[in-house]
Amino acid sequence: MYSIDPLRDPRWAALVERHPSASVFHTTGWLRALQRTYGYEPIAYTTSAPSEELRNGFVFCAVRSWLTGPRLVSLPFSDHCEPLAQHADDLNELGRFLHERSGARPWRYVELRPIESAPSTPFESTSQWAWHRLDIRPEPATLMRGFHRDCVQRKIRRAERERLTYEAGRSQRLVDHLYALVRLTRQRHGVPPPPRPWLQNVMECLGERACIRIASKDGRPVAGILTIRHRETMVYKYGGSDARWNNLGGMALLLWNAIQEAHRDGVAELDLGRSDRDQTGLITFKERWGAARTPLTYWRHAPPALAASVGAWALDIAEKISSRLPAPALIFAGRLLYRHIG
Repeated sequence: MYSIDPLRDPRWAALVERHPSASVFHTTGWLRALQRTYGYEPIAYTTSAPSEELRNGFVFCAVRSWLTGPRLVSLPFSDHCEPLAQHADDLNELGRFLHERSGARPWRYVELRPIESAPSTPFESTSQWAWHRLDIRPEPATLMRGFHRDCVQRKIRRAERERLTYEAGRSQRLVDHLYALVRLTRQRHGVPPPPRPWLQNVMECLGERACIRIASKDGRPVAGILTIRHRETMVYKYGGSDARWNNLGGMALLLWNAIQEAHRDGVAELDLGRSDRDQTGLITFKERWGAARTPLTYWRHAPPALAASVGAWALDIAEKISSRLPAPALIFAGRLLYRHIG
């Protein structure tokens, strides 16, 4: 097993472009945004020698945190990250390698977030999520008929009657609008918003793959989303709205426009991301668009000596405290906490 720097080794980008299981979360742009914002160190393991073309690759970020402990995660702030393997033996070899190396490095745990691959021991299932995807290959009229009549179709028509304006792009102004809307949404739920530089770095590092879409009423932004494209998949990654104007259907208008544009560009699938299984409202919202639900399992391997850590309960306390903070303090908490929770 060899280790490589995926940001420096050109073989990694080539593997991501040709491997059928690769997603936007494998790309050097996403890895560079994680490194630039949070200081995470990307590292990939492969059974291919330095002189060979990469046959497989397993990418991680080294997260070093005094609050939650040092760990290897594949990947932080990423809904999923399928190992780019050719055979099951490749994944088993990775498991054996990480198990043998677990004593040499003080990782509190190693975490995998695969879509389909179930790693063998010593990895154990630690959390399960609901993951939603929408097939957008049918014609738009057919897709519209599959949306929930009251909760989606009517909201789209309401947005059109209200003459909400729609703008898509990558400008600094749109980044500012999206961050303000995401911040409002997170504050409503008592959750710290991500640091503003994170959104900025995602836009800069992913380039044309990333797009911000904003719906406005009389010049006032009322809803916004960030989508990222990789080959035939568009990922809905972040969204936010001003609750005072939610009845105007801004979010529905944005998703509908994104779906139509992606369909015209030959995109086959809209990845709506993961949801906690107890987030019934979010799950219902996604399924009213006709998205199919798939279970998503995360796996961890923790050396026995490091299985228990102050980081686990420290993070839990930090999250409980942050849920009671006023809006300005929530923003500050986000700047401090996010690098520890990836």
